[in-house]
Amino acid sequence: MELLAKFFVGQIVHHKKFDYRGVVFDADGTFQGSDEWYDVVARSKPPKDEPWYHVLVDGDTKATYVAERHLEADVQCEPIRHPLLSKLCGEYREGRYTPTHRLQ
Repeated sequence: MELLAKFFVGQIVHHKKFDYRGVVFDADGTFQGSDEWYDVVARSKPPKDEPWYHVLVDGDTKATYVAERHLEADVQCEPIRHPLLSKLCGEYREGRYTPTHRLQ
């Protein structure tokens, strides 16, 4: 069974529980972290067999690893501010960030 990710690289998202905005810069089809990290950080025990996302947090220097169930599409669609944004994402266009590289 192939899992489909709800969010895409470059999409601006909102964390429902912790109320922050960010941009997806990478995605995993299933949880790819360590069991130790999951036990300590993922206190709500979200499913490991569903997509997880790497997110740059708006107005901060942090990047987070978030289970799909904790995210929703951001309704503001305003650009975000993060020091790594220009290294991990392309330009902001029409409410999203373009990929930094294209497949040949």
